[in-house]
Order: sequence, then C-alpha cells, then structure tokens
Amino acid sequence: MKSDFTYDLLIIGGGISACVFASKYLNNNIKKKIALIEIGRGLGGRSSTRISKGFKGWKLNHGSPNLNITNSNNNPLLKSYIDELIENKFIKIDDSEIFFLNEDSNTETIKKSEFSCGENYLPLDSMSRLSQNIIESNNLKGKIDFFFETLILDLQFDDKEWVLLSKNGEKFKSKYLICSTNLLLHKRSLKILNTKQIPLRKAIPINNDKKIDLLLSFLNKQSFIPRLTFLIYTNTNYSYKDIYPKKQRYFYLKNNLENKYKFERIIFQLQGNNKLGIVVHSKNIEFINSYLNAKDEEAFKQKIITNFNDLFEENSIVNKLTFDEKISIMKWRASQPSGIAVPLSLQFSRKYRIGFCGDWFEGEGFGRIEGSILSALILEKKINDLIK
Repeated sequence: MKSDFTYDLLIIGGGISACVFASKYLNNNIKKKIALIEIGRGLGGRSSTRISKGFKGWKLNHGSPNLNITNSNNNPLLKSYIDELIENKFIKIDDSEIFFLNEDSNTETIKKSEFSCGENYLPLDSMSRLSQNIIESNNLKGKIDFFFETLILDLQFDDKEWVLLSKNGEKFKSKYLICSTNLLLHKRSLKILNTKQIPLRKAIPINNDKKIDLLLSFLNKQSFIPRLTFLIYTNTNYSYKDIYPKKQRYFYLKNNLENKYKFERIIFQLQGNNKLGIVVHSKNIEFINSYLNAKDEEAFKQKIITNFNDLFEENSIVNKLTFDEKISIMKWRASQPSGIAVPLSLQFSRKYRIGFCGDWFEGEGFGRIEGSILSALILEKKINDLIK
C-alpha cells in the first residue's frame, strides 16, 4: 500500500473551520490537489455527531449542538457566508427553547449567555453532516483526499516543502500547509503526542520567523477547558412532562448548581426514531478527574443519572430517568480554548507557506463556531492570490 503522498496543499484537522476553508479554497482553486488529515473517524471536530453502532437510529450532537452567530460588528464576509448556508438549506434558524436553571431548579428563559447571544442556527440534519455538506458543496469532482483516523506526529520543512509523518507510517508532502487544529503548535502536544518538542517549533526553530515565534508565544499562554460529554440513550417511553415538538431543548445551569451537580449544560435532542436523546456537558475538573480515576465505570454512570434526577426533582418540564438508560461517555482530545486569543495578523507565514484557522483566534467568536468560520474565511482570502 502506498505510504508517500504529495499534494499542493494539506489541511490538518477536520473541524468546521477546516471544512469552510477547504470549501472556499476549492471554489477558487479547482485544479489544485488537496488532502485533509483528521485523527477522528469523520468530519466535524468539536461540532460532531455520534452515530452509534450499538444504538441504531440515534444521532447525538455531542459537541456544539448548533451554530451561535453574534456578528455584532456586522462583518460582511461572515454575514455573506451564513446567508449562503441558509440559501443552500444547510442550516435554519434554531427557535428551540432555551432555559436557565436557578437554585430551585425552576426554569426561566435565558436572555444572554456564552452560547445563546446572537442568532442560533440548526443544521437540517446533524452537525457532522453540516461539515460534510460544506465541503461537498465545492467538492463535486472529489478533488480532496481524506485521511481519517490519521494522527500527525511530526512536522518538517525541507527544501521549501512541508513533510508530515503520521503515526500510521504515512509521509505527506506539500508546498502549503493549513493547521485548523493547534495540537501540533501547543505545549499540550508534549503529553498527548509523547514528544519532547512542540512539532511546529521543531520544524521552524526560534528566530527564523517572527510571526511563528509570536504565534507560539500567544499559544503558550492559551489554556483549554476540558470537558466530558455524557450521551444518554433514553428508554422507549421516556418523554417530557409537557408537549414539546421541536428538535432540541437547552438547559443551562447557574454556577452554584453547576458546582453542586457537576453539569454545565443539558441538551435534549429529539431523534428520527422519536426517542429523546440527552447530551450532558461537564467541565468540572473534580468530576472529570473522578471519572478518569474511577475503577467502576458503571457506578460512575449511575452517578450521572442520580445527579440528573436530583437536579430535575421539582422541575415542571423534565421527567426523571430510570437506571436502565444506556450511557456513553466522550472525553475530548480537542477542548475549547480559553484565556489568551491569537491575533488574526499571525494567521499566515509567507516565508514558510503555513496558515492557521480555528476558534483560537481573536474576535467575538473566540472559543465558538463563529470564530472557527470567520478565521477560515479570512485565511482563505489572505492566501488565495499567493497560491494561484
């Protein structure tokens, strides 16, 4: 089997930022040969969908459940792109109910939060399907090669071309490189990849490029919010206490409740089989560590149901769960960036022909899909004339 591959441009990461960049790039460079490399089994990144082999008929958006777009600066690039997604019928306005849980677990409509300010949009299918639709809209001739379940361990810049080495033993060569993930640029790569030096730093030694030095300096100060996501597959007869026909329903917890029950947000998702899926997000470090150190995973899952039932004890909308529900747990390799954002001026190095996009860049979309999309649109615009 061939293990050496050569392309005009390589994209590392398969999240929504990579998909937006690839789609726009293809639209302007149809003759170029491109590959996208992703560690996961499919597209989507932190905006992906769990289609379980063990639970047929279920599609649970276990990362970002929708697109939250603020665009308070009315950026025409972002506005035009969202309009394009709506026109293509990839997304629609999300008019699902959003609730805030107060100390008594009563519900009140939430007006502003990190996830609900601006306009929310839902994909017409699933979050993973949205990423696929975005790429396929300009990939009708199959110009992109996809390499899934492929982890890049090493970056090299030799003779004015990039050489990437994967854990599977493949070697990828390309004139241009796009990193939509910052794993290969951040100090967390030392532990995750079991390497002694950050891959990008190894490829581009200090003082060789001021932009790269600044980029790595900002990323060194950037932290990440670790998360566990619990996917609950409810029993056949499980439903709301009231009648609610829409696809999703959101519940956010105040800090005091989050500290007590260890949940950040709970999202109900109506399935095609008319069952209710429940996705519970937690960023509580103590809770995450207790899972990582748990000797009995089943007992931990029972704790999740207990906390859920205690939280909704007096709630007028949500029914309790039985202890027969099945639960799968997702621990994220890629986590939401926090703290220091990277300036957009550092997105592209002309000298090394490497570009960067993702929600880790500055702007009101920092840490969210909005930032992922906008940074990809800006990057493609910056380098399009150079690559032609």
